Amino acid sequence: MKRPFWLLCSTTLTLALLASCESSKPATDVSASAGSTSPAAARTAASGESMESNGIRLTPLSDSPKYPEAQMQLRAPIAGATLQSGEVAFDYQITNFQLTKMSGGPNMTQMANSMKGQHIHNIVDNEPYSAHYETRFSKAIPDGQHVVLSFLSRSYHESLKHRGAYDLRIINVGSATPAPATPMADLKAPHLFYSRPKDTYAGADAKRIMLDFYLVNTTLEPGGNRVRATINGIEFMIDRWLPYQMEGLPAGENTVKLELVDSSGTMIPGPYNSVTRTFTVAP
Repeated sequence: MKRPFWLLCSTTLTLALLASCESSKPATDVSASAGSTSPAAARTAASGESMESNGIRLTPLSDSPKYPEAQMQLRAPIAGATLQSGEVAFDYQITNFQLTKMSGGPNMTQMANSMKGQHIHNIVDNEPYSAHYETRFSKAIPDGQHVVLSFLSRSYHESLKHRGAYDLRIINVGSATPAPATPMADLKAPHLFYSRPKDTYAGADAKRIMLDFYLVNTTLEPGGNRVRATINGIEFMIDRWLPYQMEGLPAGENTVKLELVDSSGTMIPGPYNSVTRTFTVAP
């Protein structure tokens, strides 16, 4: 028996609408099925954010508490000043950031954390930093010209990396030693400073160790400037300025070499753009 024309049209229209609705489902409906990979996860895997070689894994950390309004100003010593030999007095003004506070967040419980809380990293001539929990302190600095980098740090030693969170300047110590005609560093040039790891890690702190460095006057990006991190002779190329969690490090002495390089892998000139440090993982 022949169906009425209106019924055929209605059936055809219904099928077309069903097909249209099915094709308009979001991709997440499909990716949520067992064994599938979401587009976001695929991009993360393809971008190589987590790197592993010879048992050592580097994983970027981007989920720390953010302090975008934090500001730090070094009021003394004055940039370019000539100071008396011996102890140098530092005086900082800090806003929207509380020293001695615990930073919180997932990374605080996974890596070495200072029980004194948030602090200032003070680095002279790219030597190992000293941590300070007050805005005023004195520090012995040898006679001569020196480059001083200061930046705000979370309680687990991860640096704040925005412009207002750091200060870089040159000072002269010891009036008997005249300042050189040419400063020891061009503060407008790209610079790499080493921060972590440092000293000895034991127990739970040794499972995940933070690699963190500080950049001035440069950025990192694929196809641009990068940081070449050589860990126990194993090379990793870093193209994002983030802290990295290191796993799989052996007990005993470990070595990290950091180099600021251009797109071709050539080191960018600068007094601190290549630095090698050792630290210890306790058995």
